[in-house]
Amino acid sequence: MNIRRILCPVDFSDASNHAVEHAVAFARWSGARLTLLHVYPSVGQPPTLPVPDAAGAHGPSPAELEALGDRVASMVDADAGVIVHASVMPGQPVGGIVEQAGALAADLVVMGTHGAGGFQHLILGSVTEKVLRKAPCPVLTVPPRAVSTSTRGFTRVLCAVDFSDCSQKAVALAAEVAKEAGAALTLRHVIEWPWHEPPTPGLEGVPPERARALMEYRHYLESSALSRLEEVAAATVPGGPAPATEVRFGKPYIELLAAVGEQGADLIVIGVRGRGRLDLGFFGSTANQVVRQATCPVLTVRA
Repeated sequence: MNIRRILCPVDFSDASNHAVEHAVAFARWSGARLTLLHVYPSVGQPPTLPVPDAAGAHGPSPAELEALGDRVASMVDADAGVIVHASVMPGQPVGGIVEQAGALAADLVVMGTHGAGGFQHLILGSVTEKVLRKAPCPVLTVPPRAVSTSTRGFTRVLCAVDFSDCSQKAVALAAEVAKEAGAALTLRHVIEWPWHEPPTPGLEGVPPERARALMEYRHYLESSALSRLEEVAAATVPGGPAPATEVRFGKPYIELLAAVGEQGADLIVIGVRGRGRLDLGFFGSTANQVVRQATCPVLTVRA
């Protein structure tokens, strides 16, 4: 897919400003048009986003709405080198964001994981998590500035691969992002394993024949996964340099997050299964933990 339209919801918090910086950087090297969206409460709705102090019981006046739009537009410098459109609309954040993503045919939504008002807590479980589930396009979640990597562009992209349809889509998008950003791409497959590695655990107390069988099984899993992963890598950029491939053992989210420190990964790309009940379980484990704990942006791609 080509990223040509980016939607970035804003609430004027520092986390929101930081997300805008990433959205601008993404738009700059992809050549995409950037829309900044601020959703303000409709009359009778509990306020979840800040609105002008002068707004009365009947909502912002036309002059106040114009001022609010100007405030949104001012979040991006005029010389940033990107085409920016500012939009304000009444409603609830999740519905407004998803509605606008569909209306704009957005290729990407960029959001911070903290914010003001109703965004005060880590908002997986409320706004961001619901947008991740409902958005019709990939979503880039940006962690707080205090723990985040810089916005100078991506240099090392890590893509999680579990050989599902959604991870195949994630690989395709990760390859596109890496190519556009001039970044190195690594594909990592994690095999669920009861021990944290490295090193490979000793098997003291296990009968020798069982220990031998277990290690043979481990080697079989590793070689089979690596072979499949290399096939995926070779098909990712036909005729071009294949991405690096890695197979790890352990908890998937731990091994994915470890790449930030081990490799200096500044973007993690992960596929997310569909909108049914299985999605709840997936978000309750790997994708949920990666988005919550990552110190770099995470790009989630839905099958």
